[in-house]
Amino acid sequence: MKDIQNEVKKIREFIELQSVLSKEVLTLAELSLYLGQSKSSIYKLTSKRKIPFYTTPGGAKCYFRKSEIDNWIFKNKVIPVDQVDQEVESYLGRTNKFQGS
Repeated sequence: MKDIQNEVKKIREFIELQSVLSKEVLTLAELSLYLGQSKSSIYKLTSKRKIPFYTTPGGAKCYFRKSEIDNWIFKNKVIPVDQVDQEVESYLGRTNKFQGS
């Protein structure tokens, strides 16, 4: 019986996520599901103004534009070390600043 309840829970979560993925404007709860982060961590981001968001007049509710959230996520790219090494070598080779032994 426990296995069936777990499967039903997974199916419900999947359906909720599919609903979120089809929307452009998300509530805080939907954004929490979309990002896989807690509501409190998202509240912290909004209070520090580190994430793009909109509020209702009076600031009672927060809303998020999914396209802006995606842009916000993807502007924080972490470049792998080997790619940095390649770029440094390429730059030094172009500028003749690298004197090999």
